[in-house]
Amino acid sequence: MKLVTFRIDEWPATHAGVVRDDEIITLAYPTLLELLRDPNGLANAREANGEAFAFEEVQLLSPIPDPPSVRDFYAFEQHVKSARAKRGLDMIPEWYEIPTFYFTNNSEIYGHNQPVPYPVGSNELDIELEIACVIGRDGKDIPVEEAASYIAGYTIMNDWSARDFQRKDMKLNLGPGKGKDFATSLGPWLVTPDELAAYRTGSAASERYDLTMLARVNGKEISRGNFKDIYYSFPQMIAWASRNARLRAGDVLGSGTVGTGCLLELGTEVHPWFRRGDILELEIEGIGVLRNKVV
Repeated sequence: MKLVTFRIDEWPATHAGVVRDDEIITLAYPTLLELLRDPNGLANAREANGEAFAFEEVQLLSPIPDPPSVRDFYAFEQHVKSARAKRGLDMIPEWYEIPTFYFTNNSEIYGHNQPVPYPVGSNELDIELEIACVIGRDGKDIPVEEAASYIAGYTIMNDWSARDFQRKDMKLNLGPGKGKDFATSLGPWLVTPDELAAYRTGSAASERYDLTMLARVNGKEISRGNFKDIYYSFPQMIAWASRNARLRAGDVLGSGTVGTGCLLELGTEVHPWFRRGDILELEIEGIGVLRNKVV
């Protein structure tokens, strides 16, 4: 299934929906977060027979507009190596020991086709091409062998980054801070794992998906990678994130940037830092396209 949270002009409230063919069928939940909190929510979505709308009639929001938390990992080795090499740094040996992450802002979430404000005071706006999973039920100390069963679905994630802010943040050894917390885009919808089964190999720690990931600016491709090249699988990330901590339905876990998935890695000789008016499209095979305009 492809699941959405959407709004239409006639309805001020938001609604969850399921995509069928070229229509969105309305579900009896205000957002997907409420659907996931209902143990019967996904089953209800499969049997939905609510009012139908064409895509041009609705405004898609982030699939989870108000996630309880957003963790962003650092799980693609190529990105980590390349980004560090650009700064004259070697790999950190500890990176190979744990799938590290940071918490980002869960209040500045944008959906497909929603304009993203340029961060005031920055001159180095970047993107990060990522895939994210959304947790479908609560769990703590989740074994890696069981972790995949906690995934409600996958979506595209753009971890917008103000690199000049981030550069100062990181010198203080406490995380990205203001370099990241102004915007995260998610969308266009949540794709349940069964929809991607044909792309999957392995299980638990070895689970991988052969999904092409690419980024375009104003219609020009600037990045291409593949989800299968990830070093840490989502089951490994879930097991680590849930150690001594409860994951909740609706929590978002980002993969970190796929190799070549940002200007920090590619270099501004490939494309200058993004500006107001630029249209960024992130596409992942089997999921779709996440599009935002910088304003």
